[in-house]
Amino acid sequence: MSNETTIIIGVALYMVLMIGVGIYASGRNHSVSDFMLAGRSMPIWLCSMTVMATWFGGAMMLGGAGAAYDDGMMGVIEDPWGGALALLLIGLFFARMFRRLRMTTVVDFMEQRFGKTASYGIVITTLFSNTVWVGAMLVAFGVVFESLTSIPLETGIIGGAIVIFIYTAVGGMWAVAMTDFVQMLIIMIGLIILLIVVLVDVGGWDAISPQLPEQTFRMLPFQNTGEQWLNYLRAWTIIGVVDISAQTLFQRVSAAEDERVAQNSFYIGGFGYLIFGMIPVMLGIIGSVTMPELAASEQIIPAMAIQHLHPAAIAIFVGAMLAAIMSSADSALLANASVLARNVLPLVVRNPSDRLTLIVAKWAIPVSGLVAIVVAMKIQVVFDLMVNANILGLAAMIVPFILGVWWRKANRTGALSAMAAGIIAWLTTLYLAPELPADFIGLGACLVTMLVVTPLTQRFDPPRELRDGEGNSVDSGNRLGILPLFKRGS
Repeated sequence: MSNETTIIIGVALYMVLMIGVGIYASGRNHSVSDFMLAGRSMPIWLCSMTVMATWFGGAMMLGGAGAAYDDGMMGVIEDPWGGALALLLIGLFFARMFRRLRMTTVVDFMEQRFGKTASYGIVITTLFSNTVWVGAMLVAFGVVFESLTSIPLETGIIGGAIVIFIYTAVGGMWAVAMTDFVQMLIIMIGLIILLIVVLVDVGGWDAISPQLPEQTFRMLPFQNTGEQWLNYLRAWTIIGVVDISAQTLFQRVSAAEDERVAQNSFYIGGFGYLIFGMIPVMLGIIGSVTMPELAASEQIIPAMAIQHLHPAAIAIFVGAMLAAIMSSADSALLANASVLARNVLPLVVRNPSDRLTLIVAKWAIPVSGLVAIVVAMKIQVVFDLMVNANILGLAAMIVPFILGVWWRKANRTGALSAMAAGIIAWLTTLYLAPELPADFIGLGACLVTMLVVTPLTQRFDPPRELRDGEGNSVDSGNRLGILPLFKRGS
């Protein structure tokens, strides 16, 4: 049996397994809450793994390793360092409050706190960034297939998309979480196997370390200039702060069975993501020594797998790469479906029934996915747009979101003024000083504006009381610290 045949058979069996898990999970779906939030009853072992798997996408497996190959540790500040930071910050400062809100989407929160106008911006950025992100994941799916088999890129994209559509639409959050659990186990096993085999083949870390540039593990700017420090801080915040408001993560907090599970799942997921996220980084650094002439740095992981692994092990590792891709894509599709059904549908149909909401949520997955396929086929055209979607979140959205949670005085006028100021500062900086991180400048303008405008507008625009999804007042006390990992008496 040829290597290609072994890989194809292994991948086919893996795809059948994922669809089987989705069908099994569908038996748990009896309501909108079950489909979108796993009935708010997800246990810690499942919640922590789906948090980690959601973050561990193809960008980390391919792009993170490639960035480390090119630039060492400074190339991966955004991810996995920033990605892990976002998970840990949510665990420490936001998880308990998010769980108390008993809401489905980040749009629900922005609308309750600041009104419909403020919520429209986060609807647009969430749908756009998630759709393009799924497109990028599907491209990664096709690239993996094309680089290791004779299957064309387009066939890999469409085949991967169909499998993801089926198990996500059939099983909802339960299917996504259960497949994430399986996928994360495969990712861990695949990465550990590759790292051990590579280290043995190259003679251990002692053989690699002397050949690395002195700056490989540096994590501070190379020059002590304002521009360097602004870009450095921007690298930490573009994911580490902006993704505090990510719908994919908000949905997992809301799906946890209680505050204890919500908070500890993000602590476990954050540290686990950093630990396992460092394996592709280290492989990229090792590859910069052992394969210095590689034309495309993001291909370092597949190249090392082909060079160092037995065909059977390659099949396992291909499964790990596809698992990483699918675990991010399914989460983004479900996030889009939730926003479309929960927040966009009521704009078209007044007071939609739970049955209609569930139908729309299920159909929104393949529809959003079809748009993502179009994006995937033209990914080079929209790559800059994907980056700009994250930039807008940093410049204009994250400050009102965070202050809406933490500042009782935060009001509609302050939030809208801050969003406008952030966008204006971002665009102005892009035009006048393109060498500076315009989105980070926008973040500063957004923060200052909200801190100034909010106190000045309290009399004619009093802040809305923070209420949960059922209209009840939310207790904002006792939201920090660390809750016990296990229930008392268990």
